[in-house]
Amino acid sequence: MKILFQGDSITDGNRYKSRASEWDKNHQIGHSYAYIVTGLLGLAFPERHYEFVNRGVSGSQTENLLARWEEDALAPDPDVLSVLVGINDCLFHGSAGVWDLSAADYERNYRRILTLSKEKNPALKIILLEPFAHIAGQKNAAAPAVVREAILKQEQKIVRCLAAEFGAVFVPLQEEFDRAMTRREPAYWIWDGTHPTEAGHALIAGQFFRYTKEIFGYETPVFSS
Repeated sequence: MKILFQGDSITDGNRYKSRASEWDKNHQIGHSYAYIVTGLLGLAFPERHYEFVNRGVSGSQTENLLARWEEDALAPDPDVLSVLVGINDCLFHGSAGVWDLSAADYERNYRRILTLSKEKNPALKIILLEPFAHIAGQKNAAAPAVVREAILKQEQKIVRCLAAEFGAVFVPLQEEFDRAMTRREPAYWIWDGTHPTEAGHALIAGQFFRYTKEIFGYETPVFSS
């Protein structure tokens, strides 16, 4: 079974991307939640011969995913597709000052990449992770905070609806981060309001496993509800 992770910097995790570095197996997955997920699944089920591929690219919006979808998502021909994207659409979309609070481009692009993937492999299992943020902690964003929050909420609704439309697993994250931020300060989990810390990535991995039991059948005590 081949499992493909797609998204932006939160998924990318500073992974090595050049073909010349493919020999270095220590850095192909990066240091994001995908690294935690692949490590634990690989440890638990060596007999399943899982193949893990990370094609997240830092800075990606949905339009960037769509532009590279043929090479980075269809060509690898995964059995399971996991996607987390949206925060860059919130941060920079409409930087000219015309804010699309409906997140229409986000929905159109996202639906298109899922359609393309399902057309190629109707049996594809899809996992859609909810975009999240600590809006008040974000820096260097083009859109004002009130706009970012409005767009993010729309994106979250869109991803939930797309999951239902495509029979995908929806993994909620915002509420879990909000709950975690009552235990420790926001920067402990999302250091700049956008990018998770090590603890934040572990939180994502925990939610990933909690909602994908039917796909992987994996759960550890630390991640159990």
